[in-house]
Amino acid sequence: MPFPLPARPPRPSRRSLLAAGAAATGGAVLLSGCSGEGGGPRRPTAVPPDRRIRESAVRETLELLGRYDATLAAHPALGTRLAPLRAAVAAHALALAPAGTHPVTAPRPTGSTGPSAPASPASPPPSAAAPAAPAGSGAPAPSGSPAPTPPADPVPSDPAAAVASLAGAERRTATARTAALDGATGELARLLASVAACATVHAYLLTGTEHRA
Repeated sequence: MPFPLPARPPRPSRRSLLAAGAAATGGAVLLSGCSGEGGGPRRPTAVPPDRRIRESAVRETLELLGRYDATLAAHPALGTRLAPLRAAVAAHALALAPAGTHPVTAPRPTGSTGPSAPASPASPPPSAAAPAAPAGSGAPAPSGSPAPTPPADPVPSDPAAAVASLAGAERRTATARTAALDGATGELARLLASVAACATVHAYLLTGTEHRA
């Protein structure tokens, strides 16, 4: 007696075959993305701590530079007193800029320069600062001069109050550069310490009051 033949399984439909193929392809894509192969997403490169410190210091230094320029524009008679300090702050911005970058250049406002005077103590070498334009000429600063950031608050109308405001900004700069020393290394740490000392001297020259962090 012949044995009955087993029943053939039903043929898969075209739709089920396509769905299975799509699922397999999707799984391969997910695996390649997780493994980082086949052009999958890559993790962003971390910014070195020293570079972050430099970028933050440059941004704050340009804000201080903008405060000097706004004060000089509002009170041109203070040019002789403030011009050497302003030049030192501009030199700090250039010295703190990360390697391969530098602050964007911009014209210096009229009345922001004055007769030359000795640089303040603890300032970077004079070669780091751009030469000033002739006093009262209104000529733009040379190409190496950093672009200041305009201050958020207006300059006081009283010259003494304006100078006191500058002194307060210099004290905040000294505090910020000192605080950044904890995360800095080597040459950058020495530069931050020098800038902090210079800002303290500036505050003293502006008000005659020494700042202690």
